Amino acid sequence: MTQSNTNTAVSAETVMRERHSVRQYKRDVVIPQETLNEILELSAAAPSSWNLQQWRFLVVQEQAQKDMILPIAYGQQQVSDASVVVVVLGDLQANITGREIFDGALAGGHISQEIRDNMVNQIEGAYQFEQVARDEANKNAGLAAMQLMLAAKAKGYDTVPMGGFDKAKLVEALNIPERFIPVMMIPIGEAAAPARPAGRLPLDKLVINETF
Repeated sequence: MTQSNTNTAVSAETVMRERHSVRQYKRDVVIPQETLNEILELSAAAPSSWNLQQWRFLVVQEQAQKDMILPIAYGQQQVSDASVVVVVLGDLQANITGREIFDGALAGGHISQEIRDNMVNQIEGAYQFEQVARDEANKNAGLAAMQLMLAAKAKGYDTVPMGGFDKAKLVEALNIPERFIPVMMIPIGEAAAPARPAGRLPLDKLVINETF
């Protein structure tokens, strides 16, 4: 039985412990669209500042498209071999989404006009600053990216987060609007070889109790 048709439920702890960055993938493996949609839906359930959901998922499945962006990713073969490449984008104008979200909540009777106005004003005030918008785009898209990798593993697929690509050329090649910035590229597929061993620092080097 291959990874793609394994339906055994796994625990969250198992998924987190077994997720590793895989760089070699079996070619010509097709992820069923229903499964891919489930992975993306789970990814979109990630938390976000003000619930603005500052991410978009640019999904590349066609082989010609994957091969086209391969040199943009400096020839990293996983971009061509994986079943899907998801470009996680960060939204620099998520304040627009904020108005949509809180206007909808008001219309649905879930919040008062005062709450709606307070939240929208808070968001608009923060998004006047370019650095805030960029920081929020990167931070929240990163949360969704991590959730995507865990969701893929739960469905039996491997991933690798990639920051090594020419962002300017990717924007041009995939016609990405100025509103969005590429944060991460994540190939998804079936491993052709195990991930390389990766040592982890012990907790006593990672955890600071109370204060430095």
